[in-house]
Amino acid sequence: MRLLFSTRDLEIAGHPVEGLPLLINDEGGPLQPVQDFIIHILMENGRARSKLTWEAVGRRLYDYFAFLNANGLQWDDTSSPPGASPLSRYRDWSAGTLRLAPTTINKRLALVVRFYEWARRHRYIDRLPFTHRQIYSSTGRGVLAHVQRHAKVSQHAAVLLREHKGPIRILTAEQVQQSRKCLSNPTHRLLFELMLRSGLRSCEARTLPVSYVFDPIGREDIRPGQLIRVDLDPRDMEIKYERPRSVDVPWDLMRELAAYKTLERRSRLARAGHDHPSLILSSTGGPVARTSLVGIFSGLSRRVGFKVSAHMLRHTYATYTLAALRRKPDFSGEPLLYVRDRLGHSDVQTTARYLHLINQMEAQLVLRHEDFVDSMFAIGCGA
Repeated sequence: MRLLFSTRDLEIAGHPVEGLPLLINDEGGPLQPVQDFIIHILMENGRARSKLTWEAVGRRLYDYFAFLNANGLQWDDTSSPPGASPLSRYRDWSAGTLRLAPTTINKRLALVVRFYEWARRHRYIDRLPFTHRQIYSSTGRGVLAHVQRHAKVSQHAAVLLREHKGPIRILTAEQVQQSRKCLSNPTHRLLFELMLRSGLRSCEARTLPVSYVFDPIGREDIRPGQLIRVDLDPRDMEIKYERPRSVDVPWDLMRELAAYKTLERRSRLARAGHDHPSLILSSTGGPVARTSLVGIFSGLSRRVGFKVSAHMLRHTYATYTLAALRRKPDFSGEPLLYVRDRLGHSDVQTTARYLHLINQMEAQLVLRHEDFVDSMFAIGCGA
């Protein structure tokens, strides 16, 4: 069994389709009916337009059906006793053998649950291999809020695990400096700085277009020390959910990006023999792959002796920026909304998690790292 992604040579209803996940069985044909399900949710769902979403859908479904294939299980076996269905065995294997986090497992399970519900509606199976449990939610408070008259009831697949959100993990000023000392590769260093100081996601930092970068020296409309607004367009780069947004890049970081563009990038392009729209390139002159970025941070974590990940850099940016803006009396705007917009959150409650973290560690965060925050995120320098 294999997972492939289509090129523009594939046409559906007369239109070329690039990046569509293709699950291929051992005989070399499409794995059905899951392939029809993939086309249904990706081609007919107008909200699933991001190629990142397409890739995630393909990999999650492949992971499940590859597990079934390796263990001689049939996806449409709905006669197993409770807790012994193929889906339950996959969940237990993911949690026990692979030791994946409940949130990761549930993302995979939720998609497979959707497949089974789709398969039942289309009569591939006569019943679901899992039951549902009722979840009560209410805007009320107190221990009896879930039984109030206006409590909402929703159905959730019982196969899903209970999730417990862990604390947000950020880097201290000392850990940032130690990490920077261990990043001698200019590409690795620049990716680190981009995510730390602008809040870019890893996919966004990897695919930031070279056309977005310029040398701010000599620009009359931009003064040293200020933040430079950069508009991100999903037509130019990878952006989660394909939502355009703007980020603010510190003046000195833009200078570093421009220097990389002029010197390091040019030498890497010479090795490849052809150009690429992304600013940051690999040692061979091509785009930096997602798996390569995972390896970069795994290696950095081993060298420094503590965990460092792309998402921790984004958390660090959000936490320190929010903390600094809250104590900046001349900032015109709402700090929480500013950080929300820079991160691209659709719900301000997601951003509010950083506010809770700051309230817990306000003294040491603001006082101990005050100079670090000002220097790293250009707070107080014309922002």
